Amino acid sequence: TGGHTTEILRLLSCLSESYSPRHYVLADSDKMSEAKIRSFEQKRAETFSKSQFSLDRIPRSREVRQSWISSVLTTLYSILYSLPLTYKRKPDLILCNGPGTCVPVCLSAFLLGLLRVKRTIIVYVESICRVETLSLSGKILYYFSDYFIVQWPELKKKYPKSVYLGRIV
Repeated sequence: TGGHTTEILRLLSCLSESYSPRHYVLADSDKMSEAKIRSFEQKRAETFSKSQFSLDRIPRSREVRQSWISSVLTTLYSILYSLPLTYKRKPDLILCNGPGTCVPVCLSAFLLGLLRVKRTIIVYVESICRVETLSLSGKILYYFSDYFIVQWPELKKKYPKSVYLGRIV
């Protein structure tokens, strides 16, 4: 919500019209992001007339300050909820940037790849505010993403699999 949505929309503004349709996945409790996405897509449609998008909602995997034990259960529930959605959409690419909502979606896509249902490229972009340490989502998806992008050289030094492109948002 908020900052993560703004960052991902900045990234998406650089993509060509060939990245369509776009499927946004939001936490069911996220009230702010939908309006930002709809506004972004409305402006995008002025440039790219064939632009298509959809919005899907999944249960939030972890609330702020939620205990670790209960987070495991809610994340498992969110993964189970994400599996049919990911199977239905069968994305070629998942571009995500850190909110907890991306973890169940990415893990669902990774699982579908293991089962040879659909191979999805997962690109994780760590938030620009993460200068010295990874977010919890980043710590998890570091191992599951195909491309793990950081925006600070300090993180590249700590996480050799990562790709440092400078500040991209």
